[in-house]
Amino acid sequence: MHVSVADRRARFRALHAREALFLMPNPWDVGSARLLEVAGFDALATTSAGFAWSLGKLDGQVSRDELVAHVAELSAATSLPLNVDSERCFPDEPGGIAETVALLAEAGAAGFSIEDYDPATGRIDELDRAAERVAEAAEAAHSLSDPLVLTGRAENHLRGVDDLDDTIARLVAYRDAGADALYAPLLRDLDQIRTVVEAVGAPVNVLAIPSGPPIAQLASVGVRRVSTGSLLAGTAYAALVAGARELLDDGTSSYAVSGIPDEVRRAAFDS
Repeated sequence: MHVSVADRRARFRALHAREALFLMPNPWDVGSARLLEVAGFDALATTSAGFAWSLGKLDGQVSRDELVAHVAELSAATSLPLNVDSERCFPDEPGGIAETVALLAEAGAAGFSIEDYDPATGRIDELDRAAERVAEAAEAAHSLSDPLVLTGRAENHLRGVDDLDDTIARLVAYRDAGADALYAPLLRDLDQIRTVVEAVGAPVNVLAIPSGPPIAQLASVGVRRVSTGSLLAGTAYAALVAGARELLDDGTSSYAVSGIPDEVRRAAFDS
């Protein structure tokens, strides 16, 4: 069923406005996107790491042109709203952040994120500068006739900076700069997550991780959105590596006992 980009953006905004948690897993290619759509999720998001791996690259090595083409491909392949892991929004590319937002919108994105870690320096950006970048992204996103949902990301915990007070200060600053949703990847303690949700007073995204609280507990403290980051892609690639190792080392193929059910494969791929 064809759903216009405008309708998908309206749906994505509505998901953030309602008082209920929604799940937003992260496909890394068309096949995984279609499988997740068939599974019944409300929205999808790209994963910078998962997509990079699909190109044989490390996270952070994907170009803006490659990301935009990826977004266009996934947007055309499913009818779900698509959020984009756009890293720093490529501020050093021609036209900077504003041009990145325009390109993502043209490619069919319903939302996107901007993060405050600078791989060039290996450090988290100064708060004022990071908030300026969020404001620039917000202006570009919200000036569109069908606005994109902007997620402001505080990368502290993902980068080994275990400072909840600073994380909250950053998320509040990004909210005040115009971010519609906030995200601090790798928060795993339910009380800390509750504290963030209460302090921010805006939709909060949490990364679903093995050591984190189950979805029902996240919903109970007011989390609005849960994503999977690169974890689904990593699990899929790990299964491939384990199967290949079994075949090479043991000469057996027990890895092939489980697979995609035929009815799911047909539903996802028979277009």
